[in-house]
Amino acid sequence: MSKIVKNVEYGLEKIFEGAQDFLPLLGTDYVEFYVGNAKQAAHFYKTAFGFQSLAYAGLETGVPDRASYVLKQDKIRLVLTTALKSDSAIGEHVKKHGDGVKVIALWVDDATKSWEETTSRGAKSFMEPTVEKDAHGEVVRAGIYTYGETVHMFVERKNYTGTFLPGYQAWESDYNPTPVGLKFIDHMVGNVGWGEMDTWVKWYEEVMGFVNFLSFDDKTIHTEYSALMSKVMSNGNGRIKFPINEPAKGNKRSQIEEYIDFYEGPGAQHIAVATDNIIETVAQLKARGVEFLSAPPQAYYDEIPERLGEHMEMMKEPIPDIQKLGILVDADEEGYLLQIFTKPIEDRPTLFFEIIQRMGARGFGAGNFKALFESIEREQEKRGTL
Repeated sequence: MSKIVKNVEYGLEKIFEGAQDFLPLLGTDYVEFYVGNAKQAAHFYKTAFGFQSLAYAGLETGVPDRASYVLKQDKIRLVLTTALKSDSAIGEHVKKHGDGVKVIALWVDDATKSWEETTSRGAKSFMEPTVEKDAHGEVVRAGIYTYGETVHMFVERKNYTGTFLPGYQAWESDYNPTPVGLKFIDHMVGNVGWGEMDTWVKWYEEVMGFVNFLSFDDKTIHTEYSALMSKVMSNGNGRIKFPINEPAKGNKRSQIEEYIDFYEGPGAQHIAVATDNIIETVAQLKARGVEFLSAPPQAYYDEIPERLGEHMEMMKEPIPDIQKLGILVDADEEGYLLQIFTKPIEDRPTLFFEIIQRMGARGFGAGNFKALFESIEREQEKRGTL
């Protein structure tokens, strides 16, 4: 069973009590990507990941400079936005970073208060509180910058009954492949540069009122060739979790260094999405063309009973089934989890997805780190970037 470094000697509930309550967060509202071609990207996410058409904004809705396609699967909303002209901040973002996450939007009860609280504590403003209206009511949004050019947008929609946001119209499509069982965003991971992790940990503590409830150092996260460090930040109710990674010294270039080199700065490394049936979900994703990292060797699966310990009795998923799909298994004091990671979903080796099924465990698969990073290194070696 993996060992997790806790920053206090109490249980997780006690750790979350340390979070300040000046910024109550209700959940993840949406994640917005800036991409080179939103129409084609939307088709990919529908075809490969089973997302459904939800809303659209662009020339037809009176937006002159961009097009945005909104996709939904259960509680997950993705917004894919592309520039329509060359003199665009959106286009410049894509030129520098490639397709990537620009906005991590957080659902709040009071967007104005959220912006005031965070900017008064040192956050750099991205967008002052703005009221957006249409026939379905009003939405208040306000945003702040976090690491790199990434933005946290506060979204207050208690007085709105429309499909998504004012300025968007319902997106009707004859092509809506069936969902694959993705439920909600479990966590999102950010990569920052050398020596920057603790700076951003402090920022989330002081600006957002988060707590650092799990820490992994380079003695935990390392292979023969590379290493990294990570700290997991969470808000008070535990609904929003942001692990923050930074590189650590190793014999070769780590995945974090590779990401920062190709993204050209800090940014969102991966999005972890939850499922209730990872075997079925991953089987469908593979059938639709989603590529995953290579499976660990036979010895990894032989050691699962020992790794899970007492939790092995409650494990319902047959080991041969998870081995066939290359799914990883780990456990902590609370239970066990199953997880698997896609290869980068675009040509730059940057953003990828994690599929995760929690069976009581609240950790992040520390026992899988070595197998996972060895698999990533095999991909880096193919790319010549290790």
